[in-house]
Amino acid sequence: TNAKEKWGPEPAISGDHELATCGDFYMATDTGVQRQYFGTAGRVENCQLGVFLAYVSAHGRALIDRELYLPKSWTCDPNRCARAGIPSAVEFATKPALARTMLARAFTAGVPARWVTADEAYGQDSKFRRMIEQHRLGYVVAVPRNQSVGLGLGGDIRADSLLADIPDQAWKPISAGQGAKGPRWYDWAAGTLHWEAEPGFARWVLLRRSLTDPNDVAFYLCYGPIDTSTDDLVRVAGARWAIEECFASAKHETGLDHYQVRRYAAWYRHITLAMLAHAYLAVTAAQAPKARAAWSASHQQKSVVSWHI
Repeated sequence: TNAKEKWGPEPAISGDHELATCGDFYMATDTGVQRQYFGTAGRVENCQLGVFLAYVSAHGRALIDRELYLPKSWTCDPNRCARAGIPSAVEFATKPALARTMLARAFTAGVPARWVTADEAYGQDSKFRRMIEQHRLGYVVAVPRNQSVGLGLGGDIRADSLLADIPDQAWKPISAGQGAKGPRWYDWAAGTLHWEAEPGFARWVLLRRSLTDPNDVAFYLCYGPIDTSTDDLVRVAGARWAIEECFASAKHETGLDHYQVRRYAAWYRHITLAMLAHAYLAVTAAQAPKARAAWSASHQQKSVVSWHI
């Protein structure tokens, strides 16, 4: 059984970093296991969680980095860590902190990318967003509905408070890319946020609404080149779903989740080798049309927002 926080692909983007959490049910003696929220199961379970970085381009997608999340119940217990082979230098780090570590490695390695996209757990972290801005990259990150998007006369303005003020003309049906059942159509509304940004860049709030349930709304904070269109933002938002394809193909093709390990190093060895094999298949598929076909078959004050009409 696996748990993951999602993302996805976008062919129009030259490269995107994406973040997700993947977990499996395990015994309490396995490294990093404790009772914690398990996304796929939708409840608290004894499970192990990893944070992954994926790369998405017009040619394909693959997992490129990983970190095992160690809860405080582990990092605050030196004897338990020693039994699992966890180095004494390893300290507690939140999932967003692990994400920043992996992004830093990608930036240092010169991984070519223009956008970063991530789920709420990372999108609501201001340090995560600021790190991306400092590297002059764009981002489209999911945020909770109570995310602050500016200051009004009454204080912080929540993202969900914008819903009542969005003109009907601002909602546009746009596909967020291909899904398992065809194009993923939603209504989208984008508005420019009047916050300070670096020269040549701008900030936006992006809302996604279900075509069948108007109460089903997701919220995103966005940052990128000033000439970025709403369609561009939607493409990047849709790229989050590529992680589903990465996990599905890596589990089916290279056994990403087929392991029984107890020690810290063993988890990294198995996950790294599975990711390497998955990346090899992705590169091979991108370069050989026959391989690509075979692999694909297998998986009232001034508003803080100016709506795009």
